Amino acid sequence: MVGAGIIGLAHAYGATQRGLSVTVIEENAGTVGASIRNFGHCCITGQSGEFADLAESGREHWLTAASGAGFWAAEAGGYVLAQNQQEIAVLEEAQKNKGTERIQLLDRDEIARAVGTSKTTAVGGAHLPLDLRVDPREAAPALAAWLKEHRAVEFLYRTRVLTVEDGEVLTTRGSFTAGHVIVCAGHLLPGLFPGLAEDAQMRECSLAMTLATAPDHFTANSAMLSGTSLLRYDAFSETQAAEDLRAHMQEHAPGLVDISANVMFTRRPDGTVIIGDSHHYATSVEPFVREETSRLLLKEAAGLLGVDSLNIRERWQGVYASSPVRPLIVEELDSKTTAITVATGIGMTISFGLADRTLTQLQAHSKAA
Repeated sequence: MVGAGIIGLAHAYGATQRGLSVTVIEENAGTVGASIRNFGHCCITGQSGEFADLAESGREHWLTAASGAGFWAAEAGGYVLAQNQQEIAVLEEAQKNKGTERIQLLDRDEIARAVGTSKTTAVGGAHLPLDLRVDPREAAPALAAWLKEHRAVEFLYRTRVLTVEDGEVLTTRGSFTAGHVIVCAGHLLPGLFPGLAEDAQMRECSLAMTLATAPDHFTANSAMLSGTSLLRYDAFSETQAAEDLRAHMQEHAPGLVDISANVMFTRRPDGTVIIGDSHHYATSVEPFVREETSRLLLKEAAGLLGVDSLNIRERWQGVYASSPVRPLIVEELDSKTTAITVATGIGMTISFGLADRTLTQLQAHSKAA
């Protein structure tokens, strides 16, 4: 495996489940990328089509991995906090498409109980019971440590991969060979396979993220989504009602539209809350975050949380791969090399389902050969 992010680790986990010997090569000293800079939310309900299948098939693998590796995973679901009728209309249509077992509509009082205060600006919403939560700063590092200790996975950190071809991986520590190499390089894919990245029109997406002290009343482990989330996740954004919501948001919240906001927040076990996020796209994103972007996100989140302000403890930038034409890149480069990049912001959500599918297909191909 090339890459120790959650996609690479999920594949390593799945490979060891099948009795395979695994080596993971990672250029950093540990998992420091998109896999630890996110909300820790597996947004299973928000997916459609192929991604919905991968998200749901991977759900049990997430729970099994968490139980084995000893990291926190909560079947707490998610909530969508709706602030107007346009958002409620999207939820109603999505419920018709997905079913009442996946999307449960809630009134104002029920949403207020979920947030923990009647001061929330939400007027209704929905519960998404299938969604999962993990602590993003714990899950991937804990899984890597467990794979090393209990599954004899070899990790080569601080090792840069230079080339990969026909089962041979040339690195800054020498050359390694394998029966099959799976490259999970995320937004660093262009450095290894520039032609593949260019064909996919791959770019980087940067996110403005914040960590705050959770208000005393907010104790839920569930992910909290907003109306802006309904324009980011396909199961909601593909509804006919989403068109009216886009127009409404453009008129009443143009600042959030301009930063491609997905205002949501998740509480960590230590009593802090992760708040985000914005989306900025470029071939190579700059490391700078505009304070106005953070202000808009925090103001919206504070309203949903029913507080005037938040005690900010940290800020950071997340970066992930993005493609407008190929959100899931799975490419067999030769008979012994597969490149896999989730070029959209749902890597955590589909990681284990994707790994299971990839490894099943490789195993079937190997047996056929």
